[in-house]
Amino acid sequence: MERYTVALAGNPNVGKSTLFNRLTGLRQHTGNWPGKTVELAQGDWRGRDYALRLVDLPGTYSLQADSPEEQVAGDFIVSGAADVTLVVTDAACLRRNLLLAVQVRQLTRRMVLCVNMMDEARRRGVEIDTERLCLALAAPVVCISARTGQGVEELCRVLRQTARLPCREDRWHVTYPPEAAQALTGLSPGEQLARLRHAPSPVRDQVIAAQMRRAEAVADVSIRRRGAARERERRLDRILTSRLTGIAAMVLLMSGVFYLTIWGANIPSAWLAKALFSWEAPLKRLLAAAPWWLRGALVDGVYRTVAWVVSVMLPPMAIFFPLFTLLEDAGFLPRLAFNMDRLFRAAGAHGRQSLTMCMGFGCNACGVTGCRIINSPRERLVAMLTNSLVPCNGRFPTLIVLITLFFSAGATAAARSLCATAVFLLVIAFCVALTLLSSRLLSDTLLRGESSSFSLELPPYRMPRWGQVLVRSVLDRTLFVLGRAVTVAAPAGLVIWVLGNVSVGGEPLLGAVASFLDPAGRLLGLDGMILLAFLLGFPANEIVLPVLLMGYLQTGTLTEYEGLAQLRGVLVAHGWTGQTALCAMALCLMHLPCGTTCLTLRRETGSLRWTAVGMLLPLAAGVALCLAIHTAAVLFGI
Repeated sequence: MERYTVALAGNPNVGKSTLFNRLTGLRQHTGNWPGKTVELAQGDWRGRDYALRLVDLPGTYSLQADSPEEQVAGDFIVSGAADVTLVVTDAACLRRNLLLAVQVRQLTRRMVLCVNMMDEARRRGVEIDTERLCLALAAPVVCISARTGQGVEELCRVLRQTARLPCREDRWHVTYPPEAAQALTGLSPGEQLARLRHAPSPVRDQVIAAQMRRAEAVADVSIRRRGAARERERRLDRILTSRLTGIAAMVLLMSGVFYLTIWGANIPSAWLAKALFSWEAPLKRLLAAAPWWLRGALVDGVYRTVAWVVSVMLPPMAIFFPLFTLLEDAGFLPRLAFNMDRLFRAAGAHGRQSLTMCMGFGCNACGVTGCRIINSPRERLVAMLTNSLVPCNGRFPTLIVLITLFFSAGATAAARSLCATAVFLLVIAFCVALTLLSSRLLSDTLLRGESSSFSLELPPYRMPRWGQVLVRSVLDRTLFVLGRAVTVAAPAGLVIWVLGNVSVGGEPLLGAVASFLDPAGRLLGLDGMILLAFLLGFPANEIVLPVLLMGYLQTGTLTEYEGLAQLRGVLVAHGWTGQTALCAMALCLMHLPCGTTCLTLRRETGSLRWTAVGMLLPLAAGVALCLAIHTAAVLFGI
């Protein structure tokens, strides 16, 4: 059987990954390109008498870019590891995609141009003459629809034919100005690429300008547009990207996502908790012969903590991440980045940090992982270190309960929800402002450097791919984060049980540690038990209130409150006031990131030092805010 290797190249958002997934299915694996930490997805497609090994290269706008991912794409193409290079383009944005096609065509004699999403191009009034395009590039051109699979079989056949062609002299070239031509004459494709990366700026600018002129010439002979086809999209863009209405529209959009996440997760979370906690009795019967302490540690400690984390984390993530991915797939999130870019650049950060910040509202660990989309190492690190300054869905329940109990309790029933929502939005706005301030502080101190420029593509509005959205959000984000959370929660559950059930001098360790922490807690406007609850909530922020009730009521196991009235009674009986609730909210917003986020920070940064900075930054901000609130309350007698 004949076997060929195909390199998949293309700009971001052209459907390259969709084509790769359609061809390879589940026959995929990843591996690092030698000398780099960038992973390349690989997979196989099998025909009757031949097979294709597909290597999905990182999305890039140019092969002469500086980021590790984009360097890997160019290095792989010129290495000779692929028999043919497939450049995937978006038919609706073909003119912009042709620069990469021209660069690849210069570096390899075996290139196939894949024009994807032809149906969307026709809807937007774009007509493509594929015969002229083929002649202009001197390369095969195949039109497909990766979403439906139309034309994919023909594409594989053309790839095989191109891979089998003998390597002959190629007369296709780009005409450079004399200075650039002299610098590149006589060099192999790999040597040309290496020379351009280290060439003086004038030479690089000349080469890029010549390539763009060639791409424009190819586009001029092969692309035609009909006049008013995009008018509807332009009208929508005038609303969503305007300085006057853009931010307001995005705030309403994200508020809707938060509301659906919080409101929609309540019932599934209760069902899941009931189902998981119903297994406690059978597990205890199964361990009936075991010593009481082992049975209690495994069931009341490890199992109950894990069940609590899963029941509280899974429903919000299963709602938030699909909604977030739908907005991304429909084209709204790039416009959010466009609106926020000016603010983040003023803070010395990257415009794409706005996207990772929004992802952090769902889960800070996912937000840290999402910072990979930022090319600049300095700005990527700024985004990772500040991501925990926005509350994740694990902190939402605690915040909402405290707001409802102490800051909207006096309102009428009709106004209570509206009041709680307004306070919650003010809290979110404060966290965004703190993120910008912290980014500025890091950029001026520990992470000094120039702000990088980046190309922000505003993709067309399109109907989301529902099946792919569910798979990406559930498998790649929700279950991935939940798995890490369970890994951290299990040993923490054992520690919590030991503290609640082992006594020293007739007092449980939990109470003894809380008494030790009480002076520090009083200094922050709290008490020792609240501080201990936040410390024990390190594996997952969701268990802070259950640990607090466990300590106040001395139950020995995580305790759920039966209703808000009962919870308020317990808190008030232990000295809680409005100031206590405000300080608790401040510490809930900013304290040590959860164990899952810390583990993710360690893996993404590869540094214990930066992981420590990422842990201490929100904690320092939270402590400072609590001190300020308590001091103001004492001075003004509030």
